[in-house]
Amino acid sequence: MAVERTFAMLKPGVLPRRLVGEVIIRIEQKGFHIISMKMITMSRELAETHYKEHRGKPFFESLIEYMISGPVITMVLERENAIPALRKLAGATDPDMADPGTIRGDLGIVTGKNLIHASDSAESADREIQLFFTEEDINVWEDGNGPWL
Repeated sequence: MAVERTFAMLKPGVLPRRLVGEVIIRIEQKGFHIISMKMITMSRELAETHYKEHRGKPFFESLIEYMISGPVITMVLERENAIPALRKLAGATDPDMADPGTIRGDLGIVTGKNLIHASDSAESADREIQLFFTEEDINVWEDGNGPWL
């Protein structure tokens, strides 16, 4: 199986609940390489572009308001089977329906203010990575006996 990239975003509720470290630990423990990461506050335009597939749905405006309400942490992740692996780790959108052991199942409280976004396909991952990162932002690295060990 080939290594693939995916996009993850820790949503505004993660920082005030002091869950950044907990979520990143779970991601790293599942074997993901974080090859780029940054914290930003999204503009309304960027949030609407990112969630364009939800435009017209009843929850769209509340989703956009949540997403621009505070900083988010965006990441490009890499590993084999990255897209389905991250979605499984994230868990079902509704935290009451998410399996124990998933990020949303263990840490989530409210569906409309869930903690993590994970790309749902290779096409979405590519589009979302390009929305938030340039190629120069990506830092591919290898496990092994580097000078840091």
